[in-house]
Amino acid sequence: MSADFEYRPKFFDIRVRPPKSPEEAARENDVYALKPGEVRCDHPECRSAATAKAPKSRDMPGVYYNFCQRHAAEYNKNWNFYAGMSEGQIRAAQEKEKMTGGRPTWSMKADANSREAAAAAARDARHLNDPFGLFRAQQRKAESAAAGRALGKLERQALADLDLEADADGAAIRAKYKDLLKRCHPDMNGGDRSAEHKLQRVIKAYKTLQKSGLAK
Repeated sequence: MSADFEYRPKFFDIRVRPPKSPEEAARENDVYALKPGEVRCDHPECRSAATAKAPKSRDMPGVYYNFCQRHAAEYNKNWNFYAGMSEGQIRAAQEKEKMTGGRPTWSMKADANSREAAAAAARDARHLNDPFGLFRAQQRKAESAAAGRALGKLERQALADLDLEADADGAAIRAKYKDLLKRCHPDMNGGDRSAEHKLQRVIKAYKTLQKSGLAK
């Protein structure tokens, strides 16, 4: 065949795509990898992306857990709005719900910046001489501590599983966790596995508190 009729490709690209790094390859193969904008499910043993919200507590309106669909259904199935309330408190809450429709109410008093409020504050200041603001500082400290210690259902249950009070700090949580691990582990009890169920609850509770930032 004549050279005039020979096939000559117009474009010839010999570039080779560089190999992916191990981190990139692992990220592509990880079915649980989060996409941009996604958050992890708040269940302590779940790696899936959160797709649903669930209320943390009746005392924390507008604050939610982020769950995947399966754990949201499980949480909502066991949700009890009146948990921890006596029969009398439940009836009182239901009566209030009928009267107010579940909407917040405000007392009929003067605004904090009004002239009447300023006069009342001056009158109280004359009765209680606190030049260094000691009582006001203590009150603000107590209010901020109470506001920062709002706990959801999962955190309260986790603290109960560790036999701790709601005000336990990180050091107390870690110490109690290590103590319960020693007491419930079969290797520390001559192979006795009767406390194995308690051990699993203790480990799950500690993971929950770690995920919520109470135990670091």
